[in-house]
Amino acid sequence: MKLSNRLQQIHDQIPEGSRIADIGSDHALLPVAAVRSGKAASAVAGEVNPGPYEAARKQVSDAGLQEQITVRRGDGLEVISTGEVDVITIAGMGGALIASILDRGLSKLEEVKMLILQPNVGEDILRRWLLDHHWVVVAEQLLEEDGKIYEIITAMPQASSPIANEEVYLARPLEGGVVLTKELLLRMGPYLVDRPTDVFFAKWESEIVKLKGVVQSISKSDQDSSREKAAEVERLIVNLKEVLECLPKVKR
Repeated sequence: MKLSNRLQQIHDQIPEGSRIADIGSDHALLPVAAVRSGKAASAVAGEVNPGPYEAARKQVSDAGLQEQITVRRGDGLEVISTGEVDVITIAGMGGALIASILDRGLSKLEEVKMLILQPNVGEDILRRWLLDHHWVVVAEQLLEEDGKIYEIITAMPQASSPIANEEVYLARPLEGGVVLTKELLLRMGPYLVDRPTDVFFAKWESEIVKLKGVVQSISKSDQDSSREKAAEVERLIVNLKEVLECLPKVKR
C-alpha cells in the first residue's frame, strides 16, 4: 500500500513504536501503514461518518491487523480514553475544526506526547490554539500535491519540548528594517520562514491575491467597521509582501 506524499510525511513524523490515534481516519490508510512499518505498535482509527467508518473497518480487516488497530466510530477524541495513546494525528480538516476537536477533548491530551496535524486552511488558528494551550511546535513541513499545498505541524507538550515557545516565536529582524513579528510567525510558520521554498512563495503569493479580493469585497461597504477591517487586511498584505521580498535575500 503506497501512501500519498502528504500521508507519508505525516507517517514519517511518528516516533517508532508509538500508540497512535488517527482522528478522521477515512480509510485507515495511515494507521495500517504505521503499524506495518513499526512506527505504531497499536492504533485507533476514529471516524464519525458511517461510510468512512465502514471503509476503515474493511481496510483493517483486509490487512489482517484487527489485533493492532481498533476502528471506532465517534466524534473527535471521544473515541479514545485518557492515557490510551502517545500520538494523535488529525489530517485533512480546517485549522479551526482541528482546534475545536482538540479543545473539546482537552482532558484526553494529558498523557499525549505528540500531535501531528495537517490543516487544509487556518494554520494560524491552529498555531494560536497550540500556543495558548502550552503546546510547542517542534517541526513543520510544506508540500504540494495534486495542485494543493499542505502544511504539516508537529507539536509537543511544553513540559517535554526541546524548545520553548518564547524561542519559537521570537521576533526576527530581516533586511531593510523588516521584522518577522510573532503575529507573522504564527501566520506563516516559524520553521517554514527559516527555509522558504518555491512552494512557500507560491502559497503566500496566492494568499496575497485572496487577501486583495477580501479587501475589494469589504470596501463595497460604507460601515466604519468594514473600512477598519479593509485597512487591517491591507496592512497585512504590505507586511507579507515585505517579508517575501526579504526572505530570498536572507535565506536563498
